[in-house]
Amino acid sequence: YPTWKRTLARRARESQVKRFCRAQAIQRRLEEIEVTFRELEQQGIKLEKLLRDENESPADQQTQWTNQLLYLVQKKNNLMTEESDLMIAVQELKLEEQQCQLDQKLRSYMNKQETLKTPEDDKAEEEILKQLLDVVNKRNVLIQMQEERRLSEL
Repeated sequence: YPTWKRTLARRARESQVKRFCRAQAIQRRLEEIEVTFRELEQQGIKLEKLLRDENESPADQQTQWTNQLLYLVQKKNNLMTEESDLMIAVQELKLEEQQCQLDQKLRSYMNKQETLKTPEDDKAEEEILKQLLDVVNKRNVLIQMQEERRLSEL
């Protein structure tokens, strides 16, 4: 088994493990965001009730509650933005995994000697190459979307 094949296989495994770890971290963060959303929702409901029910409260108390409510809304918006970024990262990870798998299939066809290739092999290789280009283009679109969002936030 040639050294370069072992190296490629090892690198593929390493990148797969990295993608898996990133996916787990993203999933954990999404779950944390969901819990935080619920907590913010409950706090917001309490503040709204206080604002509606306590009409005789001092004006500075109502102002404080209103400010707290606005802070909760701002926090929720920040979490929604982070959640959106994480969902894009999930899509990017899926496309990365798909690209890796297609790349491995393509290599297996390309490593085959030309004399042993059948017309079906050539068609399959061409189809895999088209799929690979499609995945790369999708990843490029995701990266452009992220960049446009960052620029618009600035």
